[in-house]
Amino acid sequence: MASSPATQPKNRLATPLKPSQLKSDIHSEWCPGCGDFGITNAIQQAVAGLGLKPWETFLVSGVGCSGKVPHYIHMYGMHTLHGRALAFAQGAKLANPKLTVIAAGGDGDGYGIGAGHFVHAGRRNLDMTYVVFDNEVYGLTKGQASPTLAQGAQPKSLALPNPTQSLNPIALALACGYTFIARSYAFDAKHLKATLQMAIEHKGMALVDVLQPCPTYNNLHTKDYFAGMVDVNGSQVPRVYYLDQDGYDGVVKDSSDIHEVNAKMVQCFERALRVEDRVPLGVFYQVQKPTLQDKLEENIPLLAQHGAPVDLPYFDPATMQATTDITTPASEFVV
Repeated sequence: MASSPATQPKNRLATPLKPSQLKSDIHSEWCPGCGDFGITNAIQQAVAGLGLKPWETFLVSGVGCSGKVPHYIHMYGMHTLHGRALAFAQGAKLANPKLTVIAAGGDGDGYGIGAGHFVHAGRRNLDMTYVVFDNEVYGLTKGQASPTLAQGAQPKSLALPNPTQSLNPIALALACGYTFIARSYAFDAKHLKATLQMAIEHKGMALVDVLQPCPTYNNLHTKDYFAGMVDVNGSQVPRVYYLDQDGYDGVVKDSSDIHEVNAKMVQCFERALRVEDRVPLGVFYQVQKPTLQDKLEENIPLLAQHGAPVDLPYFDPATMQATTDITTPASEFVV
């Protein structure tokens, strides 16, 4: 049942759209069986399920196969530069905090060329979501090893085994200050939709690392691999499992309790770095902390009054004259 207009949260529709209404009429160019389809559908499902207004929701992508995702979802979007999706997305969120901002990109785009932006996005803790399409290869440029491909792994696109160590997105995000860190799987539609919704509703910087097959270049971690069974203590169990069904709770209940925060962080690091044949999905870590917008409003009261830099009174509508006099500071630069 939809909320009444009086209680409807900001940026929410009283009558949510159907996911099909968020599908654009642009033909997809992805390979058959690509995990990008599952992630795109889940974003549509999550946005529709939350009742978000598409005209107040902004989807930003980088370069790569996943960079095309804004073209296929009917909402405001921007297809930006390689590794720069987070930079554009953070700028949009700072300029207009009322927007629901979702950044999307591949593992190479986000953890490779965009790694610097990934690090600083975490420590800023803006209220937005970053969805990473993680298939361990650069699919758009013929399958080179991405930062998440394990050392020694050799998918069919590589002539020799990968000589470099892999990057652990969950552990890196925790070290950088992300306040919501989760992993899901492209073809687990129910779990991915629910995880994306939790990430979007979380107030702070959220990462959802989405494992996905690349049927063209990665023959190691295929759809059959994720659907397979593994032996654990003599019993056959599904390779993919859910953290919350394994007794794991990554949510910090009291962010002012440093002992609880530290314990949850240590638990997250241990599970993220654990060597096992199985693949855990779910929320590894979540904590509530002040966002960058909160801190900016503390420093600049005018922001708290008007809500967004785009709404600040830069000029007087009656006279059309600027409200800020820069004569004095500008005079200091006169030679």
